[in-house]
Amino acid sequence: MTKDQKNEVIEVLKEKFSQYNNFYITDTEALSVEQVSTLRRSCFDKQVEMKVAKNTLIKKALEALDAEKYAGIYDALHNVTALMFSENPKEPALIISSFRKSSNGEKPVLKAAFINGEVYTGDNNLKALTQIKTKNELIGEVIGLLQSPAKRVLAGLLQHHEKQAEAAAAE
Repeated sequence: MTKDQKNEVIEVLKEKFSQYNNFYITDTEALSVEQVSTLRRSCFDKQVEMKVAKNTLIKKALEALDAEKYAGIYDALHNVTALMFSENPKEPALIISSFRKSSNGEKPVLKAAFINGEVYTGDNNLKALTQIKTKNELIGEVIGLLQSPAKRVLAGLLQHHEKQAEAAAAE
């Protein structure tokens, strides 16, 4: 790879890291070409962008953007690395979990995840990351909580009016 090609990859990676608030760093070593293709297809179907890059280029791209912000990720940059970029913070975790179930394997391994400014390192975080609430899920819960008291008040008012109507009809 020439210096210009490396710089081009670094620029592409910088754009991706800037574009997405969430990305996962996975180890895809020991996956067959067919398995990687299946994983890529799963990512594509769920609007998750998957990129494979050299660890040194990933590190250079992150350092060029904000060395401090991404410091917790550098230790995860070893072996074969596939990056998963997503707007939805839990979608890559769901893809990895689903892929493992269907292939009865332990790959890909989650090396690290960067979710809205927080760094999660290690495969042991995968289960927790599959349970993260998305922004829309949180908004839905808040709306549900806000609607709940209003529904009870309306139901109470309806019951009260029905009783008054029944009492008036009985007279």
